[in-house]
Amino acid sequence: MAKLEVISGSGNARDNDLWATLRDAAEAAAREEPQLASQLNAVILSHDDLGGALSFQIARKLGDSELGAMTVREVALSAYQADPSIVAAAEADLIAVQERDPAIRNLLQPFLYFKGFQALQGWRVAHWLWEQGRDTLAFHFQSRISELFQLDIHPAARIGKSVFIDHGTGIVIGETAVVGDEVSMLHAVTLGGTGAERGDRHPKIGKGVLLGAGAKVLGNIEIGDYAKIASGSVVLKPVPAGCTAAGVPARIVNCPTDATPARTMDHTLADIVYDFVI
Repeated sequence: MAKLEVISGSGNARDNDLWATLRDAAEAAAREEPQLASQLNAVILSHDDLGGALSFQIARKLGDSELGAMTVREVALSAYQADPSIVAAAEADLIAVQERDPAIRNLLQPFLYFKGFQALQGWRVAHWLWEQGRDTLAFHFQSRISELFQLDIHPAARIGKSVFIDHGTGIVIGETAVVGDEVSMLHAVTLGGTGAERGDRHPKIGKGVLLGAGAKVLGNIEIGDYAKIASGSVVLKPVPAGCTAAGVPARIVNCPTDATPARTMDHTLADIVYDFVI
């Protein structure tokens, strides 16, 4: 399985184009729906870059009576300043939604309304806190994300860039789980353990893997690059790169599968089932 790649910093032409595209969408929406103009100005149009807007969006979502929105925003901005790759990853995640979700009209939808995208960006700040040894505040972020978005992602988990979380409800990602770059997952996916054991106990998901709705991948096992896990499957053993696993318990039913399943979002299975035991 490929290791997580180092995420480069932001600031290139594509990043600037993305920010300009998001601003254009916000300006158009403000003209079309004057009732939302104040919100769009506060969240997007009053900021100079994606990091500023993203910190405001995270703050207005995660802030509460215990940890105010201003404090949340300060934490997020501190994270972005210390590690610009966090914003670069958010940019890649936003592009992934644009490329893989046929339901969106523009970048405004995922940025403002898609809880999978928002939960992932909140987690990225929580993970930074965890890496700084600020466990309690990281757990606070995890708790708020779980309460608001119904996604429970441990701040110690490792998640790459260009990740698409579609719908998001019911997703659980455990403490020692690893999710590679370019992965797509749907609602009710669990990357969990198999018991009460401690230590490295959660799945390692390779690059470009597609995890269908309701898929459960359990234990310290590897899902190879560009593999596909069919909806509703329970995977207890490793899956080779480029293969499809389906069933309860899961079996290899097609190998090789689609070359880039996470990008095509093709959840269908081959007509000819090979049924390899794993």
